[in-house]
Amino acid sequence: MTPELERSHLALSRASSVLGYPRIGPRRELKRALERYWHGDGTRSELLAVGRRIRESTWQELRETGVTQIPGHTFSFYDHVLDDALLIGAVPHRFRDLVRDLSPLDTQFALARGRADVAPLELVALQGTPYHYRQPEFEDSSVFGLRPAELLAEVARAHELGVDIRPVITGPVSLLLLSKPAPTAAPGFRPIALLDRVLEQYEALLEALAGAGVTCVQFDEPCMTMERTPAEVEQVRHAYDRLSAVPSRPRILVTGQYGDLAGALPALASTGIEAIGLDLVHGYRPADELAAIPGLAGKRLYAGVVDGQNVWRTDKFEVLDYLRQLKATFADLVVSTSCTLLHLPYDVGAEVDLPAELEDALAFARQKVAEVVSLADALVDGPTPRWRPLPVRPGARREDVRARTASVDDDDKVRMPYAERAPLQAERLRLPILPTATLGSFPQTVQIRRARRDLADGRIDYERYCGYLREEIASVIRLQEDIGLDVLVHGEVERNDMVQYFAELLDGFAATRHGWVQSYGSRCVRPPILYGDVARPAPMTVEWTGYAQTLTDRPVKGMVTGPVTMLARSFCRTDLALPEVATQLALVIRDEVADLEEAGLAIVQIDEPAIRELLPRRGADRRAYLEWAVATFRLASAGARPDTQIHTHLSYSSLQVMKEAIEGLDADVTAIVATRSIDWVLDALTDHTLTRQVAPGVYESRSGFVPDIDLLHERLLEAVAAVGVDRLWAVPDGGLKTRYTWQLEPSLRNLVTAARRIRRAVARGT
Repeated sequence: MTPELERSHLALSRASSVLGYPRIGPRRELKRALERYWHGDGTRSELLAVGRRIRESTWQELRETGVTQIPGHTFSFYDHVLDDALLIGAVPHRFRDLVRDLSPLDTQFALARGRADVAPLELVALQGTPYHYRQPEFEDSSVFGLRPAELLAEVARAHELGVDIRPVITGPVSLLLLSKPAPTAAPGFRPIALLDRVLEQYEALLEALAGAGVTCVQFDEPCMTMERTPAEVEQVRHAYDRLSAVPSRPRILVTGQYGDLAGALPALASTGIEAIGLDLVHGYRPADELAAIPGLAGKRLYAGVVDGQNVWRTDKFEVLDYLRQLKATFADLVVSTSCTLLHLPYDVGAEVDLPAELEDALAFARQKVAEVVSLADALVDGPTPRWRPLPVRPGARREDVRARTASVDDDDKVRMPYAERAPLQAERLRLPILPTATLGSFPQTVQIRRARRDLADGRIDYERYCGYLREEIASVIRLQEDIGLDVLVHGEVERNDMVQYFAELLDGFAATRHGWVQSYGSRCVRPPILYGDVARPAPMTVEWTGYAQTLTDRPVKGMVTGPVTMLARSFCRTDLALPEVATQLALVIRDEVADLEEAGLAIVQIDEPAIRELLPRRGADRRAYLEWAVATFRLASAGARPDTQIHTHLSYSSLQVMKEAIEGLDADVTAIVATRSIDWVLDALTDHTLTRQVAPGVYESRSGFVPDIDLLHERLLEAVAAVGVDRLWAVPDGGLKTRYTWQLEPSLRNLVTAARRIRRAVARGT
């Protein structure tokens, strides 16, 4: 064997990669640059320069770790799914006039953020993760045209720097399955019907990448790890039969992230693609089972054995044994992450004040890459002396918490029947028909953000900080009264984030200082680390909501984050079953509800926007999950008095099994994020799947679009026509934290006016 071949063989035997990387910058450089640009304080060239630095520093960082294959095209200025739709020229017809003269960058922002008179693409959660993407829209007359210039420029720049990147692109089947029909699409149209036309663009893309010197391209097909029909499995086989037949192309890697590819795996193995990436953390399969799949042993296998969705260190000794079993069958083996590392913070080394019991237990994105490289080396050299067994999982066990959860029984999850308690609530609240409200948060002013920083840095004391909060709460109450809303909120001005705020006040959680993760666009969150038994040392929201209620005669909603959302949007412990962790969380929320009632609140909203994020990807496990998720919510809410109205807020949840779960929550009012997917809500009301009060959000709160009165009136009338007016509320589809007052005020005034129009019509009997 020549030295060159020996080096090549050695590199192959140590092959390592990751399927993606964080892209906001270690100190949220992208967020700040985006917001400067959107506010007019920064130029396009400055924003592009920040993006270039983040891309290039990522390539350099990954190269220095020793990882042998570096992903590219993982950066986005807003959302990678939208990027990939635009890559094939998929601009919905309703945006064509808006973007006609815009740059590619501003075209993306126009689709993602909308304008005052044009609603953006819908924002939905990505495949059960906390990340949200802008949902592409297609119709039977959609026009395509490959636009590879930016991708090819990125490839060229990487080559200039001596980096052979593997472009990462949403696969054609998942791109269509993640999309929705445009509002003007023909009845019954589904985007997947366009597969062959989309494949023409992907074929052209492969040829363009080959011409640019790309040796391997990664197509992500996360939809194939979900419940799929035989026809959909056949479509993925058809897609990669076609793409692998392109005469001049790079090698094709297809990944199935976030779970088990199930029936799609043998379908992919039967095609001419060269490599398949498996999530072997959440879709574990024994080596002999994988070896039995026809054709798979002839592929390069990317073994996703390092968890890309949670922050706990990998048990490298255990994983190495598994990799050795895989290596016995799969000679061409690449050690990899289970999914992109987009969902993790950058570097645990930046954290200086985590609890001592978490020392040496955590791995963020940089540490996960090091684990991948270390495992790949160990397949050749064995473990190094620096390898250490996992520390005993921290736990922070509390016997009082364990005893209380053990004492919970079914009676603790039952309220007075809805038909009996609804009149009591109506008598107490005395609301008009079609009540108007918001779902909680109001914009966080510059003054409040500065006060929070000053408090953290010791420049002001807590009493002065509280004074700022009270002033802002009073301002929010006055604004809502002036607008004419029927039910008010205190604006959540004290909260940095709906999960982090509560985590910082509960025992059993640890908060990071720099652990930022992208949620969507410039929106970043710091998911807390749930590592121990959960207890509530003191009330968490009563001081602020109770104060707000003293300022008005109108009802003010108490606002708490629900137990399942706390669980889903934290990095959760793995040493305790999720239902037990959720029960602990439910009990602390139950106590908070009781304290809010004691403070005089007649309405409490328990937000559960993430209840679908934990929904298992295949049907066999879904009902079991929903049983305990629903029971958890009911435990949190069932201690409320019959005349206390319990609200909840859920994200898009059109699956029939989710509609049944919504009914099972037994909330008095359910607000649903469904602005432009409202049909399923109306269907669920019409067929009596949902029998309680419902608030289908009638405009999107996370964009600059200001709906006019006629549009809101029309959307409300759709709901009234479906079920009558008695069970409906008029609300936006989410919180208003990311808006400006000049955007939210006209929207809310129009909402109130539209609701009053309907009330007047009802009063006239028309």
